Amino acid sequence: MDSARSKLAVLGSPISHSKSPQIQRAAYGVLGVDWQYEAIDITGEDLPDFMASRGDDWRGLSLTMPLKREVIPLLDWRAPLVDLVGGANTVLFTASGVRGFNTDVYGVQRSFREAGVASLAVVHVLGSGATAASVIAGVAGLGATQVVLAARNPAKAGPLVTLGDELEIEVTVVPWGVPDGTADAVVSTLPGGENDLVFSESVRRASVLFDVAYDPWPSELARQWTDAGGTVISGIELLLNQAVGQVRIFVAGDPDLELHNEDAVVAAMRASVWEY
Repeated sequence: MDSARSKLAVLGSPISHSKSPQIQRAAYGVLGVDWQYEAIDITGEDLPDFMASRGDDWRGLSLTMPLKREVIPLLDWRAPLVDLVGGANTVLFTASGVRGFNTDVYGVQRSFREAGVASLAVVHVLGSGATAASVIAGVAGLGATQVVLAARNPAKAGPLVTLGDELEIEVTVVPWGVPDGTADAVVSTLPGGENDLVFSESVRRASVLFDVAYDPWPSELARQWTDAGGTVISGIELLLNQAVGQVRIFVAGDPDLELHNEDAVVAAMRASVWEY
């Protein structure tokens, strides 16, 4: 581990709401490394200059949308998962170049498993952006064979159908609305809890809701599920679990290599954000 590289940041616009700094700092406190991690407001237009101007004291970056896609041409090396889902949420600066990773897929899978969901068959996904791609890859890894995706602009969802073909999972795109039929899980990928859909009580009781939004929380959709006595997975869980993968990368360069004393690290990260 190159101790001279001590600067990290989460980039996006807007970014002031991000809980990533407190999560990451909590991890480094347990790991005993003196690294700086801040939130920086950066747009896609400014990203190339920002990346090029980082010195040898920079270790890495966490990225929010739309930077997850816009960073790809700026990378010297990409993990295969980045190309598969079309987005990188983690950048590692090294002496041999800029490396890009995706830990969102891992975060999706770990969040489901920690909620007691070890396998899935049919999943309804709301939204068709980059996060939806990571969700599809994540649920495919949990055994899902069918995804019904509700999109405000179905014509733009073609890449998600292609992704499904690559993963051998059937992705059916439907116009915006409550998808027909039953599902093991409903996953909302919309930012800020933006959702105008109302699900029946039977769906809310039978399907797990995974709402990737965490600000504000609870979202309106999460309230619907809670009122019906259904199971809800918060976007905070995705934020935490993808961050575990990021910390692994920042520490050892490998999202699959567990941290020393990882249970304690994750406990500190969780304690830093569960304030409500």
